[in-house]
Amino acid sequence: MGPPGSYGPQWAGILLSASLLTLWSLPAVTQLNLDADLLNISSRLLAKPTISINPGIVTEHAENVTFQCDTKDISPVIHWVFSNRPLVVHERIQLSPDAKVLTISPVLRGDAGSYQCEAWDSQGSQSSDPTYLVVNYGPDPFDIKVAPSAPSGEVVSVVEGSNVTFSVTTQSRPVPTYSWFLPNDSSPSFTKRTFTIHAVSREHEGTYRCLVNNSATQLSRLGALRVQVIEVTTKPLIMTPSLSVVENANTVSLTCLTSHEGLPVQWLVRGRPLLPSQHLVLSADNRTLVIRRLWRNDTGPYACEVWHGDSWTRSDPLSLTIHYGPDHVDITRGSQSGVVSRVQAELSSSLTLQCWAKSQPDAEYRWTLEHFTAVYTGEKLVIESLSWEHQGTYNCTALNPQTRLAHSASVLVSVVGPQASLSAGSVAGITIGILTVVALSVGLGCLLYIRNARWPSRKRAKDPIHEAATRTSKEKHPAQPSSDRPRTVYDNILELQDQVKVKKTLPPEPPEQLYEMKPPSATSEGYSHGPRNPSPQLALHPPKGNTEPIYEVLVNPECSIYCQMKPSV
Repeated sequence: MGPPGSYGPQWAGILLSASLLTLWSLPAVTQLNLDADLLNISSRLLAKPTISINPGIVTEHAENVTFQCDTKDISPVIHWVFSNRPLVVHERIQLSPDAKVLTISPVLRGDAGSYQCEAWDSQGSQSSDPTYLVVNYGPDPFDIKVAPSAPSGEVVSVVEGSNVTFSVTTQSRPVPTYSWFLPNDSSPSFTKRTFTIHAVSREHEGTYRCLVNNSATQLSRLGALRVQVIEVTTKPLIMTPSLSVVENANTVSLTCLTSHEGLPVQWLVRGRPLLPSQHLVLSADNRTLVIRRLWRNDTGPYACEVWHGDSWTRSDPLSLTIHYGPDHVDITRGSQSGVVSRVQAELSSSLTLQCWAKSQPDAEYRWTLEHFTAVYTGEKLVIESLSWEHQGTYNCTALNPQTRLAHSASVLVSVVGPQASLSAGSVAGITIGILTVVALSVGLGCLLYIRNARWPSRKRAKDPIHEAATRTSKEKHPAQPSSDRPRTVYDNILELQDQVKVKKTLPPEPPEQLYEMKPPSATSEGYSHGPRNPSPQLALHPPKGNTEPIYEVLVNPECSIYCQMKPSV
């Protein structure tokens, strides 16, 4: 070890370092001690408080209650909680200055529940366990109920023979006891809240009493009710002269029949009370309903009720059958909905016409065609194949057999298409017309011929047709005497033919035959008119091999029309 002087500076540094370390270590130790003290203080403030209650069970309105919050710490902040909500302080609920004592005066049933106190300081809070307050109350005032029944002031009515249940409902804690006293009974008959009497009779009429008692509150309540038993009402019946009537033509009366005299009656229409009017008239006792001038919507149903006390009995519903119509008649084509007055259809096609009218009962339908007597019945008229004869105006008549009313509508049917061949009647008509024209033409030609023939009679010698005629060597006399007046023979056949257009066919080389017309001559009886002139002869050539007849026109100068047309021999 060296001399002390040689280690002076080294020891000085060591001592200085030790001193600094000592100074640095002191604050840390002191801080640790301070934290420990704070932890001890904090643990003392968060101790759980406790609650004491006096008394724990109280009677509503009759007692007070006090809650005490105990804590081990000094001067904590106390908060109260009621049913998990902050307690609201008011005139009935008061706190001590340090809030450790809670007083409720007087206690109500709403004050029952759980109470807690909480201790607070700067470090946190602690809450006590809940303490429960029980409040006894009741029984409250109550009413006796009867079912089924009908109230009538202070009295209820029950129907004879029915089952009736009596009951009471009251607020009370704890549950009270019940004692029922029936009419004329001094001791209770039932001890439950409800009881039933089966088949109520007249003997059960009277006053029923019920005593309700709460042993905890030492309170009792008494209720009373008077019961009236009424006679059973029988179901009424509606009578009417007729259920089937005609709209606007009939007045019907409905009578409510019941075995209970003097009981009030009420009418209903379609389930609703009837309101009297000039159309619906009620009698003085409401037993009879008169419906004037029925409408189609007055069918009902109708019902009447009979009231006995506060009970009622209703009749079975009754409905009327009201006949009406037919209303306006509509004609439609086939399944189409539109009303038609004119219909055009193709020839040989089918056509369906439908007739409809609103009516009760359903109307009867009849179809007719103008100028025809045939009648077709049914709502539908079906024509399978249209012809020209189906054209015309069709009329549909709807008839209601109950109201005896009828309405009609018509439709014009036109047939279109190519013209068909003429019928036998048409051909006959055309033929008669043609023959009439021909006859008139022949008559006119005959008249013209007669007038022209009288003029050239004086010039017979110059008549070319007369000169061309060949005379016979022999004259034949008629076997019978002729008339006194001679008949003139006209042989101007060609001229007549030109006028009347008579067809005449001559063969190429006919054998000549002579025909003569002789005037009447003297007979063996001595009838003679003197000498006569030879009559003209007309050569006719019958055809060879031709089936067409040859016609010869003979004209009488005294007739003014066509006299005869006959085939030549």
